[in-house]
Formats: sequence, structure tokens, C-alpha cells
Amino acid sequence: MEHWNIGLRSGLPIIPSFQHSIIPAEVMDLRGKKVLVVGLASTGLATVKFLNEQGAIVSASEMKPEEEMKEVLQELREMSISMEWGGHTMKNFLSQDLIILSPGVDPTLEPIRKAVDKGIRVISEMELAYQFIRIPIIAITGTNGKTTTTLLIGEMLKEEGKKVGVGGNVGEPLILFAGGGGQWEILAVEASSFQLEGIEDFRPRCSVLLNITEDHLDRYSKYEDYIEAKIRIFKNQGFEDIAILNQDDPIVMRYEERVRAKKFFFSLREKVEEGASSNGKEIFLKLKGLEETYSLSQSPLKGIHNVENMMAAIIAARLFGSSKEAIERVLNRFRGLEHRLEFVREIEGVSYYNDSKGTNVGSVIKSLQSFQEPVILIAGGKDKMTDLHPLKEWVKSRVRQMILIGEAKERMARELGSLTDTVMAGTIEEAVLLAHRTAKRGEAVLLSPACSSFDMFKDYKERGKAFKEAVQRISTNNQAPSSK
Repeated sequence: MEHWNIGLRSGLPIIPSFQHSIIPAEVMDLRGKKVLVVGLASTGLATVKFLNEQGAIVSASEMKPEEEMKEVLQELREMSISMEWGGHTMKNFLSQDLIILSPGVDPTLEPIRKAVDKGIRVISEMELAYQFIRIPIIAITGTNGKTTTTLLIGEMLKEEGKKVGVGGNVGEPLILFAGGGGQWEILAVEASSFQLEGIEDFRPRCSVLLNITEDHLDRYSKYEDYIEAKIRIFKNQGFEDIAILNQDDPIVMRYEERVRAKKFFFSLREKVEEGASSNGKEIFLKLKGLEETYSLSQSPLKGIHNVENMMAAIIAARLFGSSKEAIERVLNRFRGLEHRLEFVREIEGVSYYNDSKGTNVGSVIKSLQSFQEPVILIAGGKDKMTDLHPLKEWVKSRVRQMILIGEAKERMARELGSLTDTVMAGTIEEAVLLAHRTAKRGEAVLLSPACSSFDMFKDYKERGKAFKEAVQRISTNNQAPSSK
């Protein structure tokens, strides 16, 4: 007990040092091994380079045609590796010693399944990187909030002077931290369900599970499969490790007994025995006899979901050696992420918010909870086929008008349209103009799609940019087109 108190008050880490016994016993020998990298975006390219440096016989396979991958093509050619474009061939997959999946690659693809059946080892880039990392990892997952929380933890530790790498599903691909020597002393890593699917030994010193709500059901055959992918973050943790859990999330708590690590909780509803709680204006931290209060009055972050993210980040940062003062400085300046409940502009008393990163139902609910004023909600996009029922009470109570776009608009109109005034738009610009015509002073216009963007845009960033540009083009003389 006394050891913990001294560590907390001095700004030193209060957890035991990273023991050799909880990292892979042997470095993976890749020399002369035939290794296939599947997926050639930024992570795939970094993985190819790493494997090449390790002496592996590297090949790569990408679903997209060669002409769509010009950014990586030249670098791949310079390494003289074998490449296939526009699809995956069975023969290529079945002739490997090891297959590495980039984030987002579906492990149920037939060539991958056949390789597994043949006994070929298939792992994620995250697992490959872990085999070569010899410093503690704080891994953060959840349906929503993981990017914000990862960046917060990274900033809080950096503010204390720690040498922190931020990577995984945000920042740098994790493989770039493999074999980093003394350059880093700790890593803050965002871990997606796709990345966690392909782990074997991956064992973070600290795991953070923020929440679990339905998502990616276009990828997973059932919700339970998605949940199981998320909780794999705890798979290899032992009693000497740390887990930070959302006490308010019923799905997280349903699986709490499967977590062997030392548990800390955060909650907006009640005080916790060890961890953090909040009334929305302050965060109260309790760790091994120490009690601290953090004011949120100066925080630029909007939204109740960000209070949860801040609670989780404070626990992790404090446990790993950030002082209260360093944490407070970060809380007071951290402005959050572009495209996540991002304030764009106020026009004639109406506030416009870009939440293009709100690509699932749980995320939209968190965003709607952040508004007391009536909301005009712009939603829709590529349908993930998730259950829209949890949105009903929030649409009914918070949304004065709903403007639907994209592939999912018909289903969303059928299931939610009767709850509020609902119209449809053909483009995001048309949706913004319709919102501008309808909105009244004191209301908010919110783009929070509950869908992915791939039916109309390259990604959520392009969608958010289009929304912001449409808002900036508004003038009081704009005339909205009629709805479709």
C-alpha cells in the first residue's frame, strides 16, 4: 500500500517494472522464411519493409488493382518483392510459412481459411510487432472513443517527460516500434477488433476497454463474434497486469469475470472503489488510498463520452507515472479529434457539428446525449446492418428533424422516420442546405451518420470535410433545394 502512495505522489510509476517473463521468450526468427503480407495500405507497406529487413522472403497480396495503389507501388518495386494485385490467389497463400494480415483484412477470406486448414500460421501485424517489442504497452479498445483516449494517454505521459510512442490503429503502425531500442520507454496503442482477431501472445501491460456496442455487423456474422474479438485484449494478461473497465457498460461488465488482470473502473453513475468517477463537471480519482479531483471547467472537449475517455486516460496515465499537474495541463488544452463532435461554425444562432466519425449507433447516442438543445440530425451512409432500436428514444427526445442520406436512408426512414420529422437528401451538401433552411436559433445541426462512408466517400474524413465545406458555403441568401 505504501509503495503505491509514494509512487503516485512523486509522479513515478506505481506499477512494477515490465518483467521479462511477460514478453515473448524468444525473438521470432524470420530469416529465410516465406512470409506473405495481405493488405498494402500504410501498415502493410511498413510490415513489408520490416520483414525485408529481417531477412524474410517477402511477398504481398492486395485486393485493390495496381493503379489504385500508386502511393506504395514505387517503394514496393524498389524492394524487389513478389506482388499480386486485384485479388488473392490460393496458390500464393498455400505456399507460405507465415501470413501477416494488415488491419481490416477479413480472416474468413477463403485463401486465408485454406492456409489455416493447411497449418500455416496466420497472425495480425499487431502480433508480429509485439514479438519484437520489449517495452510496456498500454492498449486501448472499444467501439467508440479509443482514438481520443489513446491520444490523451500519450499526451499525458509526454507531458510528464516520458518517451512515449503512439500507434496501432492511430498514429504510426505498431510494426514501426518493433526493435526500437531505447528510443521509447512505453507505447500507447489503439487496438481495433480486426487487429485483435489475429493475436496469439500479444499481452499489454495495461488494457483499456471503453465500451462495446453493435458495430461492423457487415463483417461479423453475429454480435457475439464482435464482442469476442474485443475482449481478446485481455486474453494473455495475468494478475500482475492492469485492466481499466467501463463500469457503466453492461456488455463490458458481463465479461468482467474473464479478466484476470488487476481491475480499475470508471463510472459516470456512481463512485468506484478504485478508479475514477465523475459528475460531468469534475473527475474524482481513487487509487490505493490516494484521492484527487480534476476540474473539467477548462476542458475544450465536448460530450459526455469524452468525460468517459478522460476518466480512463487519467487512470492509465497516473498509474504509469504522470503527475496530477501534467494531466491537468493536458485536460485543459486537448481539443479532441477532427470529425468527432467537432464544432464547425455558428450561423444565425445555429451551431453546426461534424461527427462524421460517428459510424455506429452507440457513437450517435453518445453524441446526442451531449446536447440539451434540439438537434437536426444528418445521418445515413453505407449500411452496417446494425440494430437501430437503441436510437429510438434519443431520436424521439433530442432530434427535432432527421435528414437521411446514402445507402441506408430507406431502412433508417422505415425504422426511425416516424419518431420525428424526417426528410431525405441526395447529397451531403443538399442535407446541409435543408438543415440550414429548417434550423431555428438555439438549435444544433449534427452530422452523425451511424453508418460508414464508403457508399459516397473514400472514408469518414472525406465525408466530414465535405460537410464542413458545405457549412462554410452557407450564406443567409442560400435557398435549399426541395427534398428528394
